[in-house]
Amino acid sequence: MLFNSLHFVFFFIVITTTYYLIPYRYRWLLLLIGSCYFYMAFVPVYIIILGFTIIVDYFSGLYIEKSSGKTRKLYLVTSIVANLSVLFIFKYYNFLNISFDTLLGNIGLTSNLPFLTILLPIGLSFHTFQAMSYTIEVYRNKQKAERHFGIYALYVMFYPQLVAGPIERPQNVLHQFYEKHSYKADNVAKGLKLMAWGMFKKVVIADRLAVIVNNVYDTPTNFKGMPLIVATILFAFQIYCDFSGYSDIAIGSAHTLGFRLMKNFESPYFSTSPSEFWKRWHISLSTWFRDYLYIPLGGNRVGTSRLYFNLLVTFFISGLWHGANWTYIIWGTLNGLYIILEIMSKTLRNSIKYKLGLNEFSGINRMMSITITFSLICVAWIFFRAKNLSDGYYILTHLFTNFAGSFQYLKPSYLGSTLYDYTVSLFALIVLFFVETVQRSTSINGVVKSWPLLYRVSLYYILVMIILLFGVFNVQEQFIYFQF
Repeated sequence: MLFNSLHFVFFFIVITTTYYLIPYRYRWLLLLIGSCYFYMAFVPVYIIILGFTIIVDYFSGLYIEKSSGKTRKLYLVTSIVANLSVLFIFKYYNFLNISFDTLLGNIGLTSNLPFLTILLPIGLSFHTFQAMSYTIEVYRNKQKAERHFGIYALYVMFYPQLVAGPIERPQNVLHQFYEKHSYKADNVAKGLKLMAWGMFKKVVIADRLAVIVNNVYDTPTNFKGMPLIVATILFAFQIYCDFSGYSDIAIGSAHTLGFRLMKNFESPYFSTSPSEFWKRWHISLSTWFRDYLYIPLGGNRVGTSRLYFNLLVTFFISGLWHGANWTYIIWGTLNGLYIILEIMSKTLRNSIKYKLGLNEFSGINRMMSITITFSLICVAWIFFRAKNLSDGYYILTHLFTNFAGSFQYLKPSYLGSTLYDYTVSLFALIVLFFVETVQRSTSINGVVKSWPLLYRVSLYYILVMIILLFGVFNVQEQFIYFQF
């Protein structure tokens, strides 16, 4: 079920209203049934796969808690292997099969391994990682094993963040299912406002930018120079508004029920370095890899060479997590290399800034750092969006080909868009930039709450009307991160 659909609107109204009307002791069951329905609206049969991993991890948690020594570790390994096996079969088997077949073909051999004709379950990587965090935290004695099977199943399946996060930890969410959430107008109002802002980012900005981005990236060899640059920059905003928009709707819908989910984005394009970007982008995934992969590898408490190795491994696997394609691996590895180069060049960069006197102009210094960081991130986004390595290489090597003469190809008709779409996109991005700039220094929600009621109601009405009038609903774009 897509958040940007009438189906979800009715679902959300029914679930939220019923949640506050029924007795407290039945609310977990309502949310579990509703979450099952929400997930089955995509491909019903895949609820069986989710059920399998839930059963395995539920009992693994119980046995881990009451065991010790090698037996305790065996149960943890069993849980992790079960989760990763499902992920491997559905997401990586065909990718590795093709890669192996290509490798053998280079030496004149062939592989007879069969290919699987199965669809990737929606959000498989997300709920797999959330389930793994549970058993790992139980193993580390940071979380008690959950006795209530239904509550544990709800932890994995809670509909707001089931298919695209945030990837929650059991310490943050499990206890909330036992809390009695009384109806509070402030919770509902704050949740609805966040959902509306997320919907604005999704249907007004992301889905409108998708028209241009898709037109260029689907046939990149038809373009050179500025169209490739513009499409790449627009994709950076498309994916941000698409994914952060989903997160806002997820966090907001949970908030209307009284649940608190972790923040997943914090104005990442205002980052002054690649390392800062990854502290602000997809925070739940970044911290997952930090806590369960990077730190166990040794983190930064090791020598320089090992530090670089840890960073490359972490970002390589992060790229692979995003998709079974070499483009994602290149994207992940590039981001790892950015941070390594950031560390290696720190002394040189500080020296250059000192000699140029940039330290005395903090505003200019910061703007330059933001521009350079954004440019590097956009280069990496090329491979994230490209259909294959060949397209990614073509785009990267033709960004400045016929640069001066390519401006004429920015006409809306040439990019498969219209002047109307151009204008709406421009003003929507200005609104986004304004809101995020203000949000960095103060809480917009707090500011708006201090306004007179008439002003507040007028603002909410205007936002809803903008979504309805300027949102893209004729072509319903699935959220980008659903494919992961």
